[in-house]
Amino acid sequence: MQKQIGNYSFIIGVILAVVLGLAAPKLGTAEVWLWSLLVVLGLAVGFLNVSGKETKEFLWVTVALVIVAYAGSAQVNSWETKVKIIGPYLKGIFDSILAFVVPATVIVALKDVWELAKPNG
Repeated sequence: MQKQIGNYSFIIGVILAVVLGLAAPKLGTAEVWLWSLLVVLGLAVGFLNVSGKETKEFLWVTVALVIVAYAGSAQVNSWETKVKIIGPYLKGIFDSILAFVVPATVIVALKDVWELAKPNG
């Protein structure tokens, strides 16, 4: 049951990141608050919902997601010049996914390192 809660929390967070990313070009100053919310949600997912056996799988998936989102986000000029209509929205999606996933990944990785460093016994 707890694994399902963790999975759903992550999926909801990614969906929220995509929705906020789509809205980002039109948000103005509210964008800062919403990105802060995504960071806090990412921290919550990392602290509360990922542990034990699912840690390694979570880290592999999120590392892949971070690499792809970062690569997409780094293409600012390409998105704005070559994909003029939806380019800013794609950049917003990639940036908001990073704002959500990176904190969760860091927390889960640190928790895993902590578990590995604990003495057996």
